[in-house]
Amino acid sequence: MSYRNLPLAVDHEREKSTLFTPEIRAAIDKHIAKYPPEWKQSATMPALTIVQDANGGWLTKELMDDIAVYLDMPPMSVYEVATFYGMYDLEPQGRHKVCVCNSISCMLQGSEQLIEHVEHKYGVKPGETTADGRFTLKEVECLGACRDAPAVLLDKTYHEKLSPDALDKLIDDLE
Repeated sequence: MSYRNLPLAVDHEREKSTLFTPEIRAAIDKHIAKYPPEWKQSATMPALTIVQDANGGWLTKELMDDIAVYLDMPPMSVYEVATFYGMYDLEPQGRHKVCVCNSISCMLQGSEQLIEHVEHKYGVKPGETTADGRFTLKEVECLGACRDAPAVLLDKTYHEKLSPDALDKLIDDLE
């Protein structure tokens, strides 16, 4: 589910009732409800994903602070999660994300060639966004598709056994 079309914040006050729009709070509350009340912080990852999607694909310090307040936890704990996992971005991203797996299985099956191909053809290195803002290239640790390597996550869709030509087609078909 994508939360990209939801408005993010009602206002910037730090009151729980005004942290995020009712839609954002409801989406986070669905995840909080899966845990006992004393484990509310277990919803950190889904909360980060919901807020990141609503903010155009990236997280600000202020948004992470708001999540910490909403989940009754120290802000540092939210920062730790957001910086540990590769699915969270702390700076603006392109309209699309091209995430190439760099685990050993994918490397042995050609992921390094995919990355080199994108670098040369599109003029972007891992962690960078194309000049036109079309996409951000990311190298990620593991996409869990070792059997059908190399794997690429394009936005939220997995693609496996990709050649440079097949990846070009996926990129060309964006938008």
